[in-house]
Amino acid sequence: MIMLAYSLVCLIFGTTFLAIKVGVDAGAPPFFSAGLRFFLAGLILFLWMVGKGKARFSLLLCKEMLFTGAMLTFGTFSTLYWAEQHISSGLASVLSATGPIMILLLQTALLRLRAPRRALWGCLIGFAGVLLLVLPSLAFRPSPLWFIGCAAVLVGEFSYAAGALYSKKVITAFSETSPIALNAVQMMYGGILLFLLSLATESVHPQVFLSFQTAGSLLYLTVVGSMVGHTLFYWLVAKTNPVFPSTWLYVSPPIAVGVGFLLYGEVVSGLTLLGVFTIIAGTVLVNADALKQLLRRPQSRRI
Repeated sequence: MIMLAYSLVCLIFGTTFLAIKVGVDAGAPPFFSAGLRFFLAGLILFLWMVGKGKARFSLLLCKEMLFTGAMLTFGTFSTLYWAEQHISSGLASVLSATGPIMILLLQTALLRLRAPRRALWGCLIGFAGVLLLVLPSLAFRPSPLWFIGCAAVLVGEFSYAAGALYSKKVITAFSETSPIALNAVQMMYGGILLFLLSLATESVHPQVFLSFQTAGSLLYLTVVGSMVGHTLFYWLVAKTNPVFPSTWLYVSPPIAVGVGFLLYGEVVSGLTLLGVFTIIAGTVLVNADALKQLLRRPQSRRI
């Protein structure tokens, strides 16, 4: 079940960079559309969990949910949505692949957890694979906003890394509460913070969401990207560790290349294939210990 959930996370998240780009390029205000995506997804999931008796409204009053939403949703996606106005979705995915590296660095620096040497090498190898995969197709047109956009994604990934580590503590502290409910509430708080940022910085015209591109992007990101993808990610953090689920950032780019080749006839070069195999090798190194533990578990304990 864990490997199935991880595969779905990679497949779903691999398509969200392009979906964000489509919506932003079609005129959707980045902060407002991100806020709408996460608040709606969180609200629907939370009400569903309350209806099933697996969550209480008192969860909305927990400060831990606000902190998690501020780091995991607001910090990560306010920067990503804004940056994709000025950089390509491919470059955004490359920069986002620094997430697992930042998690390992934060674990070492703040939590005093010594990372295995092969995990550090795996992070570097995986990131090199992403560069091999995506960089040849990028149109390099540097400008001040281009550099600021790149820096913004990196700042967002630092927030993501901190949020992933903090969310593991929150899940442990709220062990009797479903991870789905915890994820829903943090998305709601992240969405509210994005709304506040939008109110201060953007002019929102509702008619922009009537086009096929913006409406389709919002619907896909809300239902598939947030309700399904982020719920599975949060569940994986609860069942494994913060680093293992985060390696979707390495696996998703080759998935995107495969889909483009099969469905749209995109050319796949030898350098692209080298990048794919490099990414897979890096991912295996990063998760070597976790994969060994999962393979040793009895089948009945994997669900």
